[in-house]
Amino acid sequence: MKAMTLKSYGPEASFEVEEVSKPEVTAGHVIVKIEASSINTVDTMIKNMGEELPLSPALPAVLGMDFAGTIDAVGEGVTNFKVGDEVYGCAGGLMELPGALAEYMLADAQLVAHKPKSLSMRQAAAIPLVGITAYEGLVRAGVTSGQNVLIHGGAGGVGHLAIQIAKHLGANVFATGTGDEKLDLIRKLGATPIDYKANSVANYMFQHTGDMGFDVVFDTVGGANMSNSFEAAKLNGHVSSTVALVELDLTTVHFKGLSLHVVFMLLPMMHNIGRQIHGEILETLAELADTGRLMPVLDDEQFKFEEVGRAYEKLGSGKAIGKLVVEM
Repeated sequence: MKAMTLKSYGPEASFEVEEVSKPEVTAGHVIVKIEASSINTVDTMIKNMGEELPLSPALPAVLGMDFAGTIDAVGEGVTNFKVGDEVYGCAGGLMELPGALAEYMLADAQLVAHKPKSLSMRQAAAIPLVGITAYEGLVRAGVTSGQNVLIHGGAGGVGHLAIQIAKHLGANVFATGTGDEKLDLIRKLGATPIDYKANSVANYMFQHTGDMGFDVVFDTVGGANMSNSFEAAKLNGHVSSTVALVELDLTTVHFKGLSLHVVFMLLPMMHNIGRQIHGEILETLAELADTGRLMPVLDDEQFKFEEVGRAYEKLGSGKAIGKLVVEM
């Protein structure tokens, strides 16, 4: 089969089309004929940083975590899939797990779910990593109907799905962004847009919560922005973050009695623990999509298999609006 491989890591490293052996199915796994694979920030981090990250695969490497495709073979013990089923998932492209930038992929069946019937392969491939992250961040924070939920980075990959999932859970949703295009997208998704460059945290807290603070703050930006999340949360509120690689003064967390939830959705793949939960979440997200409550936003530019390097470059440029997907 054809695979897009990396022979070296680093910003200047390039992908090469290479003929490699098609994988053989094993117990508990499926072979997926890949139709589309979306690019995530963690993919670009692996490509650029390589051995600096403990989750980078050995070279030569086939990256690609998210995919949508068709079941080509079913391993012993797998009962919920059959050959020909259309599926999607996030199941490889790190450590020893083969990636999706290939014609065929061996995937743990627990990390796979039936594709939303209403979505194309390209649309479905855009969901898994960011969708699972968004779902876990909101559910772990206990979002319930009637709560005020603030999402930092509402026009981003995780953020734009988090808005839709929070709406499904019955929350009053607010989301930060800047620039007309991103603020318009936040509004179209059903959240109240907040221009973080034009409003201080104190300003929008007072305007939208009467200075009480938000019940849940989902910070998809992370880093130093977590201080803004702590400030925006109400007493005994919840903060979820996808990027907690930072040193911060937790005084505000203490005096507000906040709960902090760090979401690192790659853990089940890295440690082979609780993988079935991801499959279950993907089935839930497929149901939301098929009932009109979840729709990924895709960048207007489309990429073929051989153009994966250009897709990585565009994501790194920060100019993408919505998810970038490579089609086989």
